Amino acid sequence: MFKQAYQNIDEDVLNASPLKFVLLLYRGALDSIASARRYLRLGDIRARSRSISKAMLIVTELSLSLNKKEDLELSRNLAALYAYIETLLIKANFEQCDPPLEEAERLLGILVEAWETCAQPAPPAPAAPSQPETHQSVSCAY
Repeated sequence: MFKQAYQNIDEDVLNASPLKFVLLLYRGALDSIASARRYLRLGDIRARSRSISKAMLIVTELSLSLNKKEDLELSRNLAALYAYIETLLIKANFEQCDPPLEEAERLLGILVEAWETCAQPAPPAPAAPSQPETHQSVSCAY
């Protein structure tokens, strides 16, 4: 099922770095949640359910892609957060209410901001002075 959802992926996604791919997944989840909120307001149950299901698939994929060998504590924390977000999405779908969608959107928004910060190139290191600076000594004696 997940494979079928990604049959129409464009070339940018296929050639994305792992970091860019994670950002694309977050954006997809956020877009799906925004759509679910819109469909909830419109009373379109089927479209709302479809959007929530898509967001859940993406969050599940993010959870499955965690690298537990690199940073076990970070992986555990993210896995717990993803599980909580999935619970919010299930609640929103079952109760047909907006607050869980709003909270899931807020949490994913915080995460995407953090990942975007990681994706920014590091600032260049300051250049070493070519010649040692000379300073005049200062004295307070008269």
